[in-house]
This record gives sequence, C-alpha cells and structure tokens, in this order.
Amino acid sequence: MKLVVKDRAGRVHELEAIAGWRAMEVIRDWGLPIKAECGGACACATCHVYVDEKWLGQLVPPTREEQDMLCDQAFEVQENSRLSCQILMSDALDGLEVTLAPESR
Repeated sequence: MKLVVKDRAGRVHELEAIAGWRAMEVIRDWGLPIKAECGGACACATCHVYVDEKWLGQLVPPTREEQDMLCDQAFEVQENSRLSCQILMSDALDGLEVTLAPESR
C-alpha cells in the first residue's frame, strides 16, 4: 500500500506503507522531515499534516484530544489538518495523500 506525501519543498514522495502503522511512522521511517516528538501519543502536534480533501471522508473522525492538540499546539491549522500519529494505515487508505504542515518555530 502507498502513502503519498508532499514535503515542505513541494516534492511528492510515494512511500510504501504497512497496514496498522500510523501515517506518522511511515513518514518518519522513510526519512522525511517530521518531528513526531511524542512518538504517537497525541501529545505534541509535531506530526501535523494536511489531508487531501478527497480523503477526509475516508478517515476516522478526530478525537477530542486530537482536536485540542491541533488547536493548542499546531501552527497554521486548516479544516483538513490532522495529526498523522492518529491516522492508522489500512487497505481503505491505500494511496492516502497528505502534505507536511509547517514546522513549529
């Protein structure tokens, strides 16, 4: 399965993904610049991504904790903002497209 990631320079990367892995883990393990400081605990917002609009309906809705983290800790939050640590890859998400959000300052 694939995860398609646009980096902050606008380059597109097609990453091999594994079902059950968090999108954050895939992005990090392929060496793209994502901090993911909390390691997937939904406690830092350093794995903030923008999900392509056509995929938003395929994702499990964000939890209250994720929404709070985006509001309190993330920069340049948009309607399609998600924490990539909260997106579990599955066959239904094969081809998911995300863009890395700006890093924290």
